[in-house]
This record gives sequence, structure tokens and C-alpha cells, in this order.
Amino acid sequence: MNTLKYQSQAVAKPYFVFAMILFVGQILFGLLMGLQYVIGDIVGGLIPFNVARMVHTNLLIVWLLFGFMGAAYYLVPEEAETELYSPKLALALFWIFAAAGVATILGYLLVPYATLAHITGNDLWPTMGREFLEQPTITKLGIVVVALGFLFNLGMTMLKGRKTAINMVMLTGLIGLAVFFLFAFYNPTNLALDKYFWWFVVHLWVEGVWELIMGAILAFVLIKVTGVDREVIEKWLYVIIAMALISGILGTGHHFYWLMVPEYWQWVGSIFSAIEPLPFFAMVLYAFNMVNRRRREHPNKAATLWALGTSVMAFLGAGVWGFLHTLAPVNYYTHGTQITAAHGHMAFYGAYAMIVMTIMSYAMPKLRGIGEANCNKAQVTEMWGFWLMTVAMVFITLFLTGAGVLQVWLQRIPESGEALSFMATQDKLAIFYWLREVAGVIFLIGLIAYLASFFITEKKTA
Repeated sequence: MNTLKYQSQAVAKPYFVFAMILFVGQILFGLLMGLQYVIGDIVGGLIPFNVARMVHTNLLIVWLLFGFMGAAYYLVPEEAETELYSPKLALALFWIFAAAGVATILGYLLVPYATLAHITGNDLWPTMGREFLEQPTITKLGIVVVALGFLFNLGMTMLKGRKTAINMVMLTGLIGLAVFFLFAFYNPTNLALDKYFWWFVVHLWVEGVWELIMGAILAFVLIKVTGVDREVIEKWLYVIIAMALISGILGTGHHFYWLMVPEYWQWVGSIFSAIEPLPFFAMVLYAFNMVNRRRREHPNKAATLWALGTSVMAFLGAGVWGFLHTLAPVNYYTHGTQITAAHGHMAFYGAYAMIVMTIMSYAMPKLRGIGEANCNKAQVTEMWGFWLMTVAMVFITLFLTGAGVLQVWLQRIPESGEALSFMATQDKLAIFYWLREVAGVIFLIGLIAYLASFFITEKKTA
């Protein structure tokens, strides 16, 4: 059964499938780290904590990139009303990126990091050793090649087809993603300067250009599931991305507070970071408003649930929990504590993991030849996955927030010698870490339910 509007959209399927495989890996390594927090070495030294953390965070980034690429290959042809410029190039880039990703993760797990740096030529062009950017230089170069081929394919598709606001916002976000990744190749010897430019990748991805990608995907799905006029949704999209870019770019300053930069960054960072929740709140209003004004009852109820959930969780994680510790006088005490981890977990899940699962929920029935939506039983299972993962993430965030507040109280607020040391404080936080681990197991069960829903099909009667 052919359910795709354009046959070249089928190249999105391997990207989505591989993204979910990596997502499972990310969660498994997260659970391993959670146990290492409270038990210590439970795998006989085979996977040290620093390696597990490196794999956990790198899998997060790579699976999201695969998800974004799959989303682009699905929605750009439909928005442009033309076939993808080169499906063969898209599949070739998939295999190159997948092979590079697997080889890099195996390198982390099987080779000491210093040895990996030596055998991959880091001495010739030092780029390794920084959080989230631990990839060998050769892998980073491969990512650039894949990104250039990817953008070329999408750009040529758009040039020969219709130009829409969704396509243009999506491509702008993807170009920004590629451009800001180039700062990963700049590795100054001065640590403060290194951190200054490191945030050009990390912050301007997650609080800048990735928000454009999220906005475009959300707008595309809402148009499809609600039937609301494109003009209405595009106006909302323009407002949201403008607010996100203005607040997000200058909001980079909240990472510069303690990097020996001029003091005005404390004011700039605080003020514009305080504005950052507004575009996310606008996204909540936008999503619920569009669903309330819908002109059709789309059979894919699960995709609608994911779209609404994305807006709410992105607002809570990126907006509310980001604001909790973004003002300089507060950040002075909370910087680098478990409050940061609480914000990071909910923000990444709410803003980016959920938007990838939103487009997958909408697109996979079509990519699998089923039709507009999975059967009712599959959708119920998928919704169970949604609620288990989302509620579990809320509790992970609350437990980490509790740990962070207690950490600040015990370790950083006392001005005299009464303050506990870092490790003594960690001992006091063990109950929160155990609770976080339990919530993590529930999250994994939810993810399994989400994935299982794709294997449930309706039995046909004669």
C-alpha cells in the first residue's frame, strides 16, 4: 500500500529507525551511570564513569541529528511539492554517518581515550577532550562532509520546488547547525577562551538554531493533524522563532558569567535569559490553539498528543527550569550543581527528543505503508509510552532538583568552614539518586512501549 505523497520521502525511514536504536543505547548508558553514582564501579572497570557519560551524551547528540535529518527528508519534499533531489545521496550519507557513529562509540568503549586521540590524528589538529565534542577529529570532519551533502540535497530540492515558511525555517536551522559546529574545530589553549567559544556550539545549537528546527517540525505536524490554514500557523511560527533567536543568541551570556568576561554579560545574560521562556510559552498557546481550532479529526491521535506534549514539556524544561537558575545572583550558587542536570534532562527531552518522536509518530505509519495512522491498539500502546516517559522525566527532573537544592544548601551557601566537601555532600544526596534511577527504569519501559507500538498491526479478517 503506497501511502507516501512523494516516493523519495522513504529515505527518512532508516534515519528514524537508527535514531531509535541509538536512543535505546543512550538510556541504557544513562541507567548504568545512575547506578555508578550510588554503587560505584559495577562493571569491573570495563566501562568507567567518564566513558559511560561520554557515550551517553554523544548518543544523545547523534540520535537527535539522525532524527532531524529524517524529519527534513520527510517534510521538505512534501512542503516543496517535489521529489527529493537525490535519494541515493541521502542513503549514502546515512550509511557514512551511521558507520562513523558506530565506529566512534566503539572507539570510546574499547580504546583508552588518550590512545584514541593519538591514533586518530588529534596531535595534528587538536579538537578532542571537550564535553559533548569528544569525537575524534576525523569523525568531526566526517560530520562536516555529511552535513554539506545533506544541505546540498535539501537545498537543490527546495530550489526546484515550492518555498514555504516551514521549509525556509527548517533549512535555516539546519544551516545554522552546520555553521556553529565549525567552532568544534577551534580549540584554544587558554581554558577560559576555549569555554567561551565552546558555548558557540553547545548553547547556540540547543537555545538557537535547534529551536528553528523544532518550530518547523511542530508547525508541519500541526498543519497535517489539525487542517488549520497554513497562513495562521506560519504567522505563529515567525513570531516564535523571532523571539527564540533574539533571546537565545544574547542569552548565551548566561554561560559567560564566570569566564573573566566584562561584567555587562551578567546583565545581558540575566535579562535575555529571563526572556527565553516566553517563546516556549507562546509555543504552548500556539499548539493548543491550533488543536482547538482544528478543521479535521485526524485519525493519528498519538501524533497530536506528542505535538501538544512537546510544547508543554519544552516550556517546563527549557523555560521554567532554565529560568530557575539563569539569573547571575542565583547562578553564582547553583552553577554546575544537580539543578543544572535537572534543567538539562527535561529540556533535552521536552524540546528535542519529543519533537523527533512527534514527527516519527506522524510519519512512520505512512513510511511503513499502513496509512494515516496506526491501528487503535498500537496508538494506545504508543500513548502509554508517551505518558510513562513523560511522567518519568518529570520525576527525574524533580529528584535532581531536590538533589541540587540540598547540594547548594550543604556545599555552597555556608560562608564559614561549615560547608561540606563535594564528596561528603554527594553522600547526602544518595536517596535522590536512587529515586532518579527508579524513574529512569520507568522511562525505559515507556520507550519500549513506544517502540513496540510500531510492531502492532491490525489483524485483517476475511
